[in-house]
Amino acid sequence: MIKSKDSKSRTIKVLDRTIVRVGRTEAFLTYSQNKNAKENNINNYGNEKIEHISKQSASHLIYDSKKVTKKSIDSMENTRNIAKDITKINKKMVLQGRNFAIKALKNSIYGTKRIVHGIISSIKSIIIGLKSLIGVLSAGGVLAVVVIVVICLVGLLVGSIYGIFFSSEKVNTIPMNDVVKEINNEMLDKIKYIQNTNIHDDYKLESDRAEWKDVISIYSAKISKGINEQEVLTLSEMKKDELKKVFWDMNEISYEIKEEIDDIEYEIGNLSTGNKIKKILYIKIKHKSIDEMMNLYFFNQMQRKQVFELLNEKFSSIWVSVIYGTPLGSPDIIQIALSQIGNVGGEPYWSWYGFNSRVGWCAIFVSWVANQAGLIESNAFPKFSGVSNGVNWFKAMDEWKDSNYIPHSGDIIFFDWEKDGNPDHVGIVEKVENDKIYTIEGNSNDECKQKEYSIDSNVIYGYASPIY
Repeated sequence: MIKSKDSKSRTIKVLDRTIVRVGRTEAFLTYSQNKNAKENNINNYGNEKIEHISKQSASHLIYDSKKVTKKSIDSMENTRNIAKDITKINKKMVLQGRNFAIKALKNSIYGTKRIVHGIISSIKSIIIGLKSLIGVLSAGGVLAVVVIVVICLVGLLVGSIYGIFFSSEKVNTIPMNDVVKEINNEMLDKIKYIQNTNIHDDYKLESDRAEWKDVISIYSAKISKGINEQEVLTLSEMKKDELKKVFWDMNEISYEIKEEIDDIEYEIGNLSTGNKIKKILYIKIKHKSIDEMMNLYFFNQMQRKQVFELLNEKFSSIWVSVIYGTPLGSPDIIQIALSQIGNVGGEPYWSWYGFNSRVGWCAIFVSWVANQAGLIESNAFPKFSGVSNGVNWFKAMDEWKDSNYIPHSGDIIFFDWEKDGNPDHVGIVEKVENDKIYTIEGNSNDECKQKEYSIDSNVIYGYASPIY
């Protein structure tokens, strides 16, 4: 009985020390953040101090959590008695200590609060997967929950398959979204090479490429081998090469040239020359399914389970952050659009919309970006392929502004090239500076480009200002 009380006392002291350390870190972080907000810039010394203290706090938390866990396991026979005494502790203090611990660990690693929702979501998923551990420690009451949360968070960031959800954070030397952009450009270069080395009158791009979340999930399980053999949070040059291999194993580009009769009848003077024979370059992109890839790499049962867990719909919003580098849990329409600069031919936008081959894709591009940000699903944005349809939707929603309006970042801009009262083109407003409107547009000479216009340009038809 004396041994049990001593164990309980030591456990409570460790927890108390943890709460004090985290509280100090939380206070320092709050002070620094308030100061930064007033000065509108980040003080370098403050950042270094926050990082130093946060790392110390994280280190202490990990050390203390291990001690708590060890004490809990060593005294498993007495946990029920310990639990009865622990419940007498002020519950409010315990809950505050737990919240401060989680916040300290988040800030020590990422230095920002914008990832809170994504991390909490992933922690919940890990806890669901650790039911057996919870069962063992459940007799420890609130203390056991604190220990589990800390252990899960540390495991998530260091070695768990869920680390992939934080691979685009700026803490990484090679962010995942940069590699995604690099591989996308490789595919575009291959398409351009095919176009430049084959004589043709017109081309048609048909695409059925794999989604990036499928590619990255296969990659994660491949290097993890189901047992977390390699962590997936960070990317090295070797891992980047592995990701590229997975992508090109999963996607294949082929092409062929066909001679077809043009529907248009040509005339020279008053003489009809009949229909013209045109050379059409068909470029096709096909992908292997998830099951085909798992079989190709001889995935074991644990790897297959990892893939399906990562592709669970509950993580759909987090995948946007991984692929495009937007703030975790808060997709940014501008950041997503900027990540597509350089795209040629409009794939994967028109294939996402439902077309089998390339069509005019300026409106489809805008819709695709909005969809990636979750705006179509939330009914804040229409899915439209015709420019006029988009105008009509925003007018119906009372979100339409005429050409005299001064737009803001994220507004949608419509153009009338012919100035005949019929909109011809649409893009996204990136920013407005010095009486110039900077835009991101799809299908500008068949490319995704950044462009600029005078704020009083007579080709501007009007704007939509959605409520995001």
